[in-house]
Formats: sequence, C-alpha cells, structure tokens
Amino acid sequence: MRLDDHSVVITAAGRDFGRALAITLADLGATVFLSARTLAAAERTRDDIRGRGAGKAYAFACDLTDPASIRDFAHRVAAHTDHIDVLVNNGARYVEGEDLLAASDDDVIDTLASGATGTVLVTKNFLPLLLRSAKPDIITMISTAGLPGHARSTAHAAFYSAKNAQAGFTEILSKRLRPQGVRVISLYPPDFDNADPLTPGWHTKPRGPENPLTSESLINCIVFAIGQPRDCFIKAFHFEEPS
Repeated sequence: MRLDDHSVVITAAGRDFGRALAITLADLGATVFLSARTLAAAERTRDDIRGRGAGKAYAFACDLTDPASIRDFAHRVAAHTDHIDVLVNNGARYVEGEDLLAASDDDVIDTLASGATGTVLVTKNFLPLLLRSAKPDIITMISTAGLPGHARSTAHAAFYSAKNAQAGFTEILSKRLRPQGVRVISLYPPDFDNADPLTPGWHTKPRGPENPLTSESLINCIVFAIGQPRDCFIKAFHFEEPS
C-alpha cells in the first residue's frame, strides 16, 4: 500500500519504534511530522528520511510533559498543512522496576505526564486538524501493560498506570469520535524486537512463531489498519506473547 496522500504526525520519533515507523511510512510516500523531546533527535530522523529521497519530513521539539510545548507543536504543524490524516501517539516514558520504591517521585510524575496526560493533550490539540481530513485515524501504542490483570512485565507501576490511562482514554474516544468518522486504533504489543530500518538487521530478524514480535510486524498492522475502507473500524490489535 502507498501512502502518498497521507499526512502523519508521530510523537517520540527520534529513536526506537517512533523512528522506525516514521522512516517506513515516509518510504511509502507519506508526509511525516516528527516530534522528539529534543529538536536534534527529531532532526536526525528527518534528515535520514530526506536522505532516502522518499516522503517529505518535518522535525519539531515536543516535551510531552509540557502542555505549552504540545500546543506549540500542534501550531507549528498547522503552519505547514491544513489537515492531518493520521496521529500516532507513540511517546511514553518507560520506567523499569517491580519495586514501587525503585523510582523517584520525579520519575513517577514524568512517566504519568508523558504517557497519560501527554497522550490526551496531543490528541486534543491535533483533533481540529484531524477533523479536516476525509480519512482521520488516531493510533496509540499502548502495551500489554495496559491490559487488565497483566503482570508479566517488569515495568514500574507508574508505567502500568500510564498505559492503563491510555487504554481508558482510547476506549471512550473510539465511541465518541466514531460519529465524526475518526477511527481510534490501539495497539497492545508485548516487549518486541525493535530494529532500525536503516540497519542490515531490519529484514533479517527471525519471524517464526517462537520468536518475539518485531517492530516491522507492528508497522505492518498500522499500515493495514489505515488502509481499510472507512466502514472498517479496527478498534485494537492484541498480540499473544511467546511462551
């Protein structure tokens, strides 16, 4: 599927999955608006995309814990386009540790602010641009940590809290935005193998039933979902974890 007529906003696109998604969607022809906490990180991804001669890419700084930074990000994107077709809520800080005392108070606040409050505010500020699209989609990278009763991750409880907040937000948003034609799609992956598309390992990762999920497979799910006719509202992708 080509995405030449899609404008896509991706948060936390300076590294890891956000970077992989941005490069892949741009390779498919999409115009991508990238954010990272630092402008330099977003610019590295932008420059790599431009160097490939694929889709157009623009870089912005956005601190998901700062409402003013989020508003500024949305305003700057609006200066380049009158609509966006896809918003990918990818940004959320990860904190490791099964001991509640393992994270500082500042770590807890930052984790909840970026994953929970940040997701709500990014969606709120970009919704006017989405509503001007004929094919608006909101995609949120949650995690199996956002599922009720999940306990296999060693992530800190603050990360679990942020992911459950994202799950509750997308659940109600899916119902409330459907009358306006906005599809709200959530992904609940377990820990996955996240290669960089510009490294030789991108297409050589083993992808058998005994292997971990790959970022390439996650991206394939996103491309599949946004490519469906507008009567097809895929609410969520759930992935079975390897035993």
